[in-house]
Amino acid sequence: MLAPGTGITVGQKVPDGRVLDLEGKPAALSSIYAKGPILLVFYRDGWCPYCNFQIRELTRAFAEFQKRGVTPVAVSVEKPEEEATTKAVYSIPFRILSDGDLALIEAFHVVNKVEGEQLEMFRKYGVDLEGRSGKKHHVIAVPALFLIDQQGVVRWAHSDPTYTVRPTTAQILAAIDAALRR
Repeated sequence: MLAPGTGITVGQKVPDGRVLDLEGKPAALSSIYAKGPILLVFYRDGWCPYCNFQIRELTRAFAEFQKRGVTPVAVSVEKPEEEATTKAVYSIPFRILSDGDLALIEAFHVVNKVEGEQLEMFRKYGVDLEGRSGKKHHVIAVPALFLIDQQGVVRWAHSDPTYTVRPTTAQILAAIDAALRR
């Protein structure tokens, strides 16, 4: 379920990392999963239609996540104000966090360096990576999902650098059911 060289495998404890909430305040990953299991969702950015579709689907299924006691938490490199716009546009009921400093993206091994022809293509389509992240790096996240329990252990994971490959919400919920079955 993890692409080679990406992610943290099932059964491993996740590293802690500080990211920013929508107000620009630091948030530690450990303080989030300590409240209950989370589905950590790494997405490329608000300009990505595949990411936006996935976020909308997770939003539509939010009640199903709540029934399972799992809270989605989305992370990208976008600065907090860009994240706030994404949250408002799609009426997202869960946390969205900014990782412009790559604390979690690097720790979870979901780094996608955008360079060369790909960077030029992004620019051609009006995607200003530096403007959206507020950083000089040209890094976005490999789309990835990690089900993390209250002790910070990965119970299910999926990543694929092919940004169009995403599990459906039904597949995610089935994976949660299987992974959290006691």
